[in-house]
Amino acid sequence: MSRIGRMPITVPAGVEVKIGEGNVVTVKGPKGELTRTLHPDMIIEQEGTEILVKRPDDSKEHKALHGLTRSLLHNMVVGVEKGFSKTLDVNGVGYRVEKKGSDLVMNLGFSHQVVVSEIPGITIDVPNANQIVISGPDKQMVGQFAAEVREKRPPEPYKGKGIKYSDEVIRRKVGKTGAKK
Repeated sequence: MSRIGRMPITVPAGVEVKIGEGNVVTVKGPKGELTRTLHPDMIIEQEGTEILVKRPDDSKEHKALHGLTRSLLHNMVVGVEKGFSKTLDVNGVGYRVEKKGSDLVMNLGFSHQVVVSEIPGITIDVPNANQIVISGPDKQMVGQFAAEVREKRPPEPYKGKGIKYSDEVIRRKVGKTGAKK
């Protein structure tokens, strides 16, 4: 039995879960509403304040889907209750970010400014000139948007200039040595 798949998901107060036809799950909470169509073979049952995910048999595909389905459901419940966020750090001389309206304006050493617009379901916050906080209820969407922002100027290994996740460690390389005679 999948160790992750067999764990029940507790639904906190203020979060409402609806399981529809064809495993269409809708989760409503204080941070928003998420809808996802899960694999039709998985058996999703709601018993009071707990959701259980079961698999029809022990085939390899169903074993793989068991833990995945449970994780996706759990992330939906946590997302609408607390939300997810990613923090990005901007390192480099003259590199800075600011928020103008719903746009993120970045000076990243190019001859032009890089502008990224907020998408529905994602909130961009700039606590200071060298930090970006991306948050929202959908874990996958937050991670994807953070990756797209980081891609505008990924960190380089010599000086560490660029946009990196706050918990990311950049492996540094040694620069050139002096000329040999």
